[in-house]
Amino acid sequence: MGKIFVDACLGKETPYTPVWMMRQAGRYLPEYMAVRAEAGDFLNLCHNPKKACEVTLQPIDIVGVDAAILFSDILVVPDEMGMDLSFVKGEGPKFSDPITSDEDVERLIGGDEAASKLTYVYEAIKLIKKELAEDKALIGFTGAPWTLATYMIEGQGTKTYNICKKMMYSNPKLLHKILAKVTEVVKLYMEKQIEAGIDVVQIFDSWASAIEPGKYDEFSWRYIVEIADYLKEKYPNIPIIIFPKGIPAFLDKVYGNFDVFGVDWSTPMSLAKEKLGDKYVLQGNMEPCRLYSKEETTKCVEAIQNTMQGKRHIFNLGHGILPDVPVENAKHFINECHRVSSKATN
Repeated sequence: MGKIFVDACLGKETPYTPVWMMRQAGRYLPEYMAVRAEAGDFLNLCHNPKKACEVTLQPIDIVGVDAAILFSDILVVPDEMGMDLSFVKGEGPKFSDPITSDEDVERLIGGDEAASKLTYVYEAIKLIKKELAEDKALIGFTGAPWTLATYMIEGQGTKTYNICKKMMYSNPKLLHKILAKVTEVVKLYMEKQIEAGIDVVQIFDSWASAIEPGKYDEFSWRYIVEIADYLKEKYPNIPIIIFPKGIPAFLDKVYGNFDVFGVDWSTPMSLAKEKLGDKYVLQGNMEPCRLYSKEETTKCVEAIQNTMQGKRHIFNLGHGILPDVPVENAKHFINECHRVSSKATN
């Protein structure tokens, strides 16, 4: 049985436009919260293949999405590179040992040694594939090197990025050294995810908008393209999705050997279609807060469908689903995407 999501990623004709949601395995689901409570904390959940499998599958069964996305976190990569990661309640992820010097970069574990430590991720993938319906795809993912580097340099989430941007302008050689080391680990991490059984790769550049347009290719995009080239050479049939958040001004500069461009909610779908629709399948891009209103959800789904006409498109939100969205509203979004895009004739 074919996977409609994989077909859509490759630009093939599908009976309807498939849909999934970023952060679909998460806090808006009471069932997820129950498993997380059993695990003890977020990192324990990431490190437990059986529980990660359980929460990965929940949105398939409860909400009805067309693809599962592996439950994990982008920061398991720097964590296994030897950094000290913790999740502080109310404050998010923190590294106690941010990278500030060449010596700090040298102490990081690199390459296959770091990628091989993420065994719990690969074990989770194998468990998920055993239980996932044959017609549903499994998405694996990673953070882009720039997004990972911001946490590694700042030590936590940031609104200003002043520490890593100070490095960008005053010591670019050091920043490139960090990005190159992270890129090598990510290549092998994604390769091992593919070998374990994922069907599609998504690369999240969540903090793409922190870089000015003239510097974006140098410090982020070219590293993403390097990862995509590496994976495509080895696994030409595995679709790759790139999701750079907040770069409508950069669309003319997008290039690379990947299949799907994830459109965030700040980018008009019509603009993305005009600039990129001939080169890439487009994914997105409903504003996540529309999920608070079923009426506004329907309006947006219909508008996106009118723009894309069911061609070279995957429905999704323009960022992650928020934790206080009613489950019933998430189901409504999925149902509306299927309804408006169905090509079945009565």
